[in-house]
Amino acid sequence: MITHHPAAELLLDFTAGAMSEGVALAVASHVAMCGSCRGDVALIEAVGGALLESVEGEAVAASLLDQTLAMLDTPDASVAPSPRLEPGSAEPVPEPLLRYIGRGLSHLAWRRVAGMATVEEARLPMVAKNIKVALMRLKAGSLVPKHSHRGNEFTLVLAGGFSDGVEKYGPGDFAARDTSHTHKPVVDDDADCLCLVVLDAPLRLSGAVGTIVNPFLRI
Repeated sequence: MITHHPAAELLLDFTAGAMSEGVALAVASHVAMCGSCRGDVALIEAVGGALLESVEGEAVAASLLDQTLAMLDTPDASVAPSPRLEPGSAEPVPEPLLRYIGRGLSHLAWRRVAGMATVEEARLPMVAKNIKVALMRLKAGSLVPKHSHRGNEFTLVLAGGFSDGVEKYGPGDFAARDTSHTHKPVVDDDADCLCLVVLDAPLRLSGAVGTIVNPFLRI
């Protein structure tokens, strides 16, 4: 059961198209997994539509419709079709993630995260370069070093689960952290944990490990 959801402000920004690609991907993936948030997004869209209908219209050029239809008929080479996983695949990949992972999770360029021996990540391609969006795979029972945040961190659990000493997160759960948060996630013992993580600034590891590793952490 999903118990942690994006804040209402995030859902509003998502519905309005007013957020960065990486954060929008995380929210869209959560919405794809969460019936409750799909209902909230539908309600926001309905309210927005009603507000637009109440706005008095203004006259436009007679040629505007023809120009718009011509644009719709022109293929957009920059938009590639979303790939599909093979039939019967058990990979926990919501629809919005499909176009980012190619043939599947096993074909991504996984690498170990500095200072975290039990954590692997696979970066996802983003238009903006000042944000990190990655799938992270954490070993069952492993501990993530205690850390704070230099910016914002958004995490969506795709499979498995973890706890941070206060809350427990499972598949579909969404967590948002900022500079006011310090935590030490612990992965559940019974399965590896797969998460989608979005960072707009590097983490700041605590203790001796942080002293060594922090200078090398980048977005």
